[in-house]
Amino acid sequence: MEMDIKLNGIQEVKEFVTAAGKCDFDIDVFYNRVVIDAKSILGVLSMDLNRVLTVRCYGKDGQFGKVLERFAAKEAVA
Repeated sequence: MEMDIKLNGIQEVKEFVTAAGKCDFDIDVFYNRVVIDAKSILGVLSMDLNRVLTVRCYGKDGQFGKVLERFAAKEAVA
């Protein structure tokens, strides 16, 4: 599953990474050719948060799905 998200600031990054850390499957965050483990707070913070980021999940978790919906990029939801 893939979804575009927008994280606005450190608090949102912390919430996203905490939710990803509770999943027992891999989750990647990427844009262009940069791929980061979504469970790494330093990795996610190192990304350009002004960009829309793509999240790729290799499993399914209802609670994490709700977090993804909360951060869904508005232009991707149209």
